[in-house]
Amino acid sequence: MTALAAALLGTLMALVPGSASAYPGPGRVTGDVSVHDPSMVRLDDGRYVLYSTHNGPQARISTDRVHFTHAGAAFPNPPSWWGRYSPERSPWAPDVSKRGGRYWLYYSLSTFGSSHSAIGVATSPSGLPGTWTDHGPVYATTTGSDHNAIDPNLFVDDDGKWWMTFGSWWTGIKMIRLDPSTGKQHPGDRTLYSVAARNPTSNGIEGPTLVKRGGHYYLFASFDKCCAGTDSTYSIRVGRSTSPTGPFRDRGGRDMRDNGGTVVLETHGRVVGPGGQSVMSDVDGDLLVYHYYDRDNNGSPTLGINLMRWEGGWPVVY
Repeated sequence: MTALAAALLGTLMALVPGSASAYPGPGRVTGDVSVHDPSMVRLDDGRYVLYSTHNGPQARISTDRVHFTHAGAAFPNPPSWWGRYSPERSPWAPDVSKRGGRYWLYYSLSTFGSSHSAIGVATSPSGLPGTWTDHGPVYATTTGSDHNAIDPNLFVDDDGKWWMTFGSWWTGIKMIRLDPSTGKQHPGDRTLYSVAARNPTSNGIEGPTLVKRGGHYYLFASFDKCCAGTDSTYSIRVGRSTSPTGPFRDRGGRDMRDNGGTVVLETHGRVVGPGGQSVMSDVDGDLLVYHYYDRDNNGSPTLGINLMRWEGGWPVVY
């Protein structure tokens, strides 16, 4: 191969979606940015608050979306009911957003590898740690369930209907309808939808995020293995549908209930195992907020933030 041909091939490969060379590095973040499963919202005063897994969940505040300062636990006094699902009363994978003049925080409680789990909900007038009022469980599973109740994500459709996607491993990602007046499962619709799964089920899928752009609903999920430092194999994938309940298909047409999912972000350079993602709309565009393991910093879990645009009806980070 001539030097010119090699250079042209390298350029083309850099433009192929899904190739490692096509991925940008995370946007610049500083301060206290060691997190798992980050979810962020912009407050009424223009600041940002980010919540992440464990011990609270824990909050971090930023005025510029660059420098983050630790701000304490969302719940200084954890509710007693948490102990039924988590002996340490330590929630996982929070989901924060603002709806109807209030901030909503969903979170999950379980122990590793168990389907004895629950999703809870709290509200706040400000979204700041220490201001949350807990409203108890939204949805729970038992040791006999074929799925679990962790990794919640709230989605509100244009018609005012509230939906929650959730799930980790087992039989995959599920969805239920919520009552906007309570934030809990809708009493008139108890349907449990299955929207994404891996086959065989020993292959990981978790951490769903549902958004709508244009005429499509996009289901993001984290595939494969988290939480193993630089041995983590997480990647962020997506499918889309014309209905909030699916079926969601990837760019190749494969159903996400049968291993489908187009790669949005995967391991590249020092960024290992990106996942635990959320999607936030900000003044300068859509953001993909996630964690990764920094190969250049002893595999430390680290906050990643990238802008995301939509090309040909599919998300692309930049």
